[in-house]
Amino acid sequence: MKPLRTLAAALMLAATPVAAVELGDDGLHKPDWLRETFKDLREDLAEANAEGKRLMVIIEQRGCIYCTRMHEEVFPDPAIDRLIRDHYFVVQMNLFGDVEVTDFDGTVLPEKDMAARWGAMFTPTLIFLPEEVPEGQTAADSAVAMMPGAFGKGTTEALLVWVRDHGYESGEHFQKFLASRVNSGG
Repeated sequence: MKPLRTLAAALMLAATPVAAVELGDDGLHKPDWLRETFKDLREDLAEANAEGKRLMVIIEQRGCIYCTRMHEEVFPDPAIDRLIRDHYFVVQMNLFGDVEVTDFDGTVLPEKDMAARWGAMFTPTLIFLPEEVPEGQTAADSAVAMMPGAFGKGTTEALLVWVRDHGYESGEHFQKFLASRVNSGG
């Protein structure tokens, strides 16, 4: 009888849906690690640096099934959640939004126009910024990595580690870094 109760409990846990991340009035996911800012990337970078974190911009859109997948399946993974909370200052943009964003070069545009300026066509898109952005550069010009689209836990975790550890400075391409992690079981 005990094995049947154990099996029933396991099946109930497996059938339990993942807790949905709260949606904001704009229809975008609002995890508690997301920062509410004035979307002046110069100020956001300064605040991220003051906290010893990396600035990451995440571009999403209402109804994006891939954004939902990332927020319900990938970001809640304990290792990924910990990496984001400990090492990243995350600012969200709406691919079709009207909130003004100030780029590093001082250009001010609505989110939708800034996303187009940066060439962001997919959601989610994660943009990782360096600790210092040269004067006159845009976020897209200075990004150390851009991840357009949804990826699985392994790729997402590897990218968060690679950016955190400045893997781009060593000359090792991210795909080689990812392959070495996959091949070593890490």
